[in-house]
Amino acid sequence: MAQNANTPSHVGIIMDGNGRWATGRSLPRLAGHKKGAEVLEGIIEHADDIGVKYLSVYAFSTENWKRASDEVSGLMSLFEYYLKNKLEKFKPKHGRLRFAGRRDRFSASLLEAIENFERETRDETGIQIILCVDYGGRQELVDAVKNIVSSGVAPSDIDEAVISRSLYLPDVPDPDLIIRTSGELRMSNFWLWKSAYSELYFTDTLWPDFDNAALDEAVAAYATRDRRKGGV
Repeated sequence: MAQNANTPSHVGIIMDGNGRWATGRSLPRLAGHKKGAEVLEGIIEHADDIGVKYLSVYAFSTENWKRASDEVSGLMSLFEYYLKNKLEKFKPKHGRLRFAGRRDRFSASLLEAIENFERETRDETGIQIILCVDYGGRQELVDAVKNIVSSGVAPSDIDEAVISRSLYLPDVPDPDLIIRTSGELRMSNFWLWKSAYSELYFTDTLWPDFDNAALDEAVAAYATRDRRKGGV
């Protein structure tokens, strides 16, 4: 769909509240993550329908490895299940799936599933979905610095453009709008460099209860913002 002038090109979402949603229903935390994955499917379709070009979602942070081992293993299995079973449903939409984050801590089978999904959708021209998995904004900056140093760039030549080119996905534009669910009012290490001038939107809604109307509400709020980016 053509993008409305008031529609953000890149929407980032910190999908928070799966565990609390499940606990409030006396369900295991993994049930909340499964429900959250179902919600994400619908939000991807709706974001595409309203003209969003990039949708990045914070699915698993570098800090989330500290969670209980059964929850972590369950999440990794859930990621792998979706990657192996949703490709044929995703491809007809002409969307492209990409990943941001470390890859050295995934199992061989999960890494294979990630690389296969990326390969199979890399030439698609529809909405780009960026899954931030084992992602941390500080780690991204550390890795960017390492890349700059290893490439031999002189300190005097380092500027914002050099750093931006060294990030995980340098061709992905900065988020126009970042949404955080569940009532928490912090960024939690998400897109620290790219979010410098992002509009922030916080909602008390837990991620498994987030729906198309909730996304529309966030986009409508974004449309009222005066984005001066430091200007008068």
